[in-house]
Amino acid sequence: MNEVAGRACPLAYRYGAAALAGSPAIAAETLYVIGGLYGNSQSLDQVQAMVQAESTPVTLVFNGDFNWFNIDDDSFRRVNQAVLQHDALQGNVEFELNGTDSDSGCGCAYPDTVDQATVDRSNRIHARLKATARRHPDILAQLAALPLFARYAVGVMTVGVVHGDGDALAGWLFDTVEMGKPENQDRISSMFSQSRVNIFASTHTCLPALRRFELAQGRHGIVINNGAAGMPNFQDQPGGLLTRISVHPSPHPSRYGAALGGVFVDGLPIEYDSALWQKNFLASWPSGSDAHDSYFSRIERGPSYKLAQATHQELAGVTAE
Repeated sequence: MNEVAGRACPLAYRYGAAALAGSPAIAAETLYVIGGLYGNSQSLDQVQAMVQAESTPVTLVFNGDFNWFNIDDDSFRRVNQAVLQHDALQGNVEFELNGTDSDSGCGCAYPDTVDQATVDRSNRIHARLKATARRHPDILAQLAALPLFARYAVGVMTVGVVHGDGDALAGWLFDTVEMGKPENQDRISSMFSQSRVNIFASTHTCLPALRRFELAQGRHGIVINNGAAGMPNFQDQPGGLLTRISVHPSPHPSRYGAALGGVFVDGLPIEYDSALWQKNFLASWPSGSDAHDSYFSRIERGPSYKLAQATHQELAGVTAE
């Protein structure tokens, strides 16, 4: 491969939307899709508390990048052991923990809109995490066995849970800006038909989004991206986000949402202990470290991103950092 590390999308990431159509659909009344936990154990605790407030059973699926900042051995084991009790998918972070291709770097497949300094820092963050992971071969083996996508039946709707987009683990077509481009509409629509799903739930791009697509024969499809469960997603709004898809209305406040075929689709805030999370983050990533330079401003104040951008009402100045 001649691509710059961190910008490549390895062939192993590319499953194609049709692969989802052949995957069995797991029945769920309520589905929590928790993407981009990034090693935030305070967010993990709050997700468990949210589950307890539900009056009917909840299926949890962690759709990748549940590791990132958790480079100390205790938090690495704690986060992974908790996640692996539930359904989980590999994100690029988990995939590359077992990877041997140095050209892939962190596996983020960053587009050209992300500056090279950010890409380089991400590669170095992943290298530190990988060094930790090598001390836990039992967890590495479990991560390597995780699938790249999953399919669920919620009411009469079929849900495709992915990390990136409908075609690839690190695909960016479910990014808030990419979904708004006219030239991408046909390709996204084809993902729905090839995969035979009604709703896609993703993460990867690190910013939340909700879009409704008009499909053939008067049908509609929804793409919901929770952005990050382990970091703030909107300017000056602390806490992460998860995607809830259910036949029952949410007992929790919804930051944004839609309904399709009697199924509720919501982005729910995860109100974790921000002060404690910042303290734990700084213990591993002090000022001057790569993760601090890339993420601490967002962890403190959120990204330069508004709810209107997530729901396609405003797209100017979108940035994931």
